[in-house]
Amino acid sequence: MLIEILAAGAEAPQNAFGFWESMEQGGAIAWFVLAVLTIMSVSSFYILFSKLFEQNKIMKQGDAMRTTFWRAGSLKEGAAKLDKNSAYRQIVDDAIKADADHAKLTDPVEAHDWLHGSIERSQDMIKSKLAVGLPWLATVGATSPFIGLFGTVIGIYRALIKIGIAGQASIDAVAGPVGEALIMTALGLGVAVPAVLAYNWLQGRNKRIGEQLASFSNDVLGYMASDGGVKPIATSAGGAKAAPAPIATTAGGVKTPPAPTNKK
Repeated sequence: MLIEILAAGAEAPQNAFGFWESMEQGGAIAWFVLAVLTIMSVSSFYILFSKLFEQNKIMKQGDAMRTTFWRAGSLKEGAAKLDKNSAYRQIVDDAIKADADHAKLTDPVEAHDWLHGSIERSQDMIKSKLAVGLPWLATVGATSPFIGLFGTVIGIYRALIKIGIAGQASIDAVAGPVGEALIMTALGLGVAVPAVLAYNWLQGRNKRIGEQLASFSNDVLGYMASDGGVKPIATSAGGAKAAPAPIATTAGGVKTPPAPTNKK
């Protein structure tokens, strides 16, 4: 009995319709489609992880800015507390430089407009850097299904040729090419779906970072336009704002504002 079982196992037919067998039947076109989809998939995941690292770095820089920058006595002191490669420091440095360059202009330009344009240009440069690679994700998500479909069409075409040569539609004649066709479709979708999801996720995170940069740029512009009079409240490490100064009241219940402080 044991010998019969071992003999039956030895005589079991091999699977001729696996993945690699289907790719070999597909020929050079199938291998080319597989190579293109593999390159698209690897590059998409590389962009995803590199952009996540870059976004997390800027988000940490924003947390550091909110806890240290506005506690300084001036913009230069606040910038010195930020990391040298911080996106927020770039905005402050460009604002300080624009303020110094305004006095060199021979054609009179409103100081507010000049500062606003310079800060906005610096902010746009940071956004453009964050957006690098995202168009490729959109391209992969839009084109990879069609590349897989190209392999599908070729596989079905090969199946029809085999049917014509054999004179009848037997499963042996069409299983390989049809299997290759289905594999190409699945690969195309498997590359497209992660790319689309990564694109939408990264775009949403870039939008939130852009809003934080715009808010900071507006605070810097207000600080410079008011000569230090307008200054946001610094937050602690936990994100809590410092408590405002209490408002004193007279005996008659009339509220009096606190004594002004020098914010410059």
